[in-house]
Amino acid sequence: MTRPFPPPQTPASTTQAEEGTTEALAVARPGTARSEAQVVRDLLPFLKPFTGRIGLALALVVAGKLANLAVPMLLKKLVDGLSLPPSQLVLPVGLLIAYGASRLSVTLFTELRQVVFARVMARVSRKVTLQVFRHLHALSLRFHLARRTGGVARDVERGGSAISDLLDWTLYTILPTILEVTLVTVVLVWAYDWVFAAITLVTLAAYVAFTFSITEWRTRYYRASVEADTHANERAVDSLLNYETVKYFGNEEHEARRYDENLVGLENAQVMARKTLAVLNLGQTSIVAIGVTAMMWRAAAGVTAGTMTIGDLVLVNAYLLQLSAPLNLLGMMYREVKAAFTNLERLFGLLDERQDVQDRPGAIPLHTHRPRVAFDNVRFAYDARREILREVSFSIPPGGNVAVVGHSGSGKSTLARLLYRFYDVDDGRIAITADDGITRDIRDYTQASVRAAIAIVPQDTVLFNDSIYYNILYGRPAASREDVEQAARAAHIHDLIVSLPDGYETQVGERGLKLSGGEKQRVAIARALLKDPSILIFDEATSALDSKSEKTIQAELDRIAVGRTTLTIAHRLSTIMDADEILVMDAGRIVERGTHAQLLSLQGHYAQMWRLQQQQQRLEVAVDAPVPEIAAD
Repeated sequence: MTRPFPPPQTPASTTQAEEGTTEALAVARPGTARSEAQVVRDLLPFLKPFTGRIGLALALVVAGKLANLAVPMLLKKLVDGLSLPPSQLVLPVGLLIAYGASRLSVTLFTELRQVVFARVMARVSRKVTLQVFRHLHALSLRFHLARRTGGVARDVERGGSAISDLLDWTLYTILPTILEVTLVTVVLVWAYDWVFAAITLVTLAAYVAFTFSITEWRTRYYRASVEADTHANERAVDSLLNYETVKYFGNEEHEARRYDENLVGLENAQVMARKTLAVLNLGQTSIVAIGVTAMMWRAAAGVTAGTMTIGDLVLVNAYLLQLSAPLNLLGMMYREVKAAFTNLERLFGLLDERQDVQDRPGAIPLHTHRPRVAFDNVRFAYDARREILREVSFSIPPGGNVAVVGHSGSGKSTLARLLYRFYDVDDGRIAITADDGITRDIRDYTQASVRAAIAIVPQDTVLFNDSIYYNILYGRPAASREDVEQAARAAHIHDLIVSLPDGYETQVGERGLKLSGGEKQRVAIARALLKDPSILIFDEATSALDSKSEKTIQAELDRIAVGRTTLTIAHRLSTIMDADEILVMDAGRIVERGTHAQLLSLQGHYAQMWRLQQQQQRLEVAVDAPVPEIAAD
């Protein structure tokens, strides 16, 4: 099949592509190499706190099966009692009451078991899913740049529901069925002869062997449908997240074809699953029918020979009917259990993803108000084949402002990611001086405390699909409404917000697409201000603003940066003229450093960039200037 486009790749933002972060990254796919025993071992710690509830629920299951076992026995006594001549008949009130009570007890114990165990299934599913969710957030940026959101979300969703399915089918369907078969076999041997037990066990063995072999064969189609479903979900989410890009290039039909490629695989797997299900059902029914016929033949022969009563025939038939119901479900039980194990393999596979960035043993919280930040001979590469930073050294004094400039791909944004510990350096160190005056490697502090001390206004602002108020509040969730509005005023967006019909409750849409680039940037600035950090990072913070708005916001940024240790990553040199020190980066190295005036005097990289931007600015002014009217003669 020819493709009008190259194979789809995971999209990266402009800044990610700039730093080469997507090079040689394999798409993250949770492992499925776990055995079923390993899945059970992984699940047991989550079940341990509910040992009492599980034991009580199992006791109720046993009680229900014993009550179910008594029903045919009471029915036999009723039939034998009613087989007397009419003159000797007496209404067996006690037996009738006991029969009704037994049937009621079966339902009562079953429903009580549901009540007792419902909390276990829901809580364990919640705990496992929450742990996976936390683990995903604990993984480094390297994993999240490689993973596909739709696929991971689908694996988590299916895995969470699989926990309840696995517990329900194994503990309260398969095990009780085995118990019931054992009890019925014992009763038949005890009350009659071994032939009944032999027929029951042979039928059961044939049924189980056939069911397991066919279900194992069918499992490959379920796995294929899971894979196809995951890939389809990945492509659907990826396409919808990039809705605007699809519309810009008119590629709706291409996206539909690309999505349908996985739907075709899903369709074929589902069709084969249904065809093989027909084979399974036919075989199961045949085996049960043969077993039931043999048992009834043996019982009828006993009645004819006078060794068994009509009640015995009814009892044997009732037991067969009781066993045939769960046996008919055995194939579905086994299939559902296998499906649950498959989904749990993928869920726990996410927990196997290694955390590249972890707190060192003995790491301490960072407490600082005016820290000193230093990069000492830092080397770093996203891919070992291409080094991004080469022996980068500089320091930001307490309350100082260091700006970094350079062409795309020079490594500017990587500095911010390393300071946030999205990655750890390959060589050298990043050090922060805390309030106690001691300078420590950033890896000696806990990640949470380091990130709590930093706020960033990124170049590409992505907002949550919620209200403007929520997105600003995200900077400090415990802040009051007054604090939120004060931060919005400082970012010069409060007046715009209150002019909207829904004010602060205005929904921003997926990734904030309902707001303009400048509005999103102002929300990001307000969010950073609300956090009140000791370290500020401006990563092209005014890139989405027009010249007039840029001057207003830049003045505000300069004001809020006073007293805070600030790293400014800039493209427009006019925004960093007052920086304490300006670093010029090229190919991962610092090639020039100094103040604005000093760098201009060097007539090097910085001076060349300055001249180019000044020429561009003059051209923009000339284009925007009004054209004078020519007076008519």
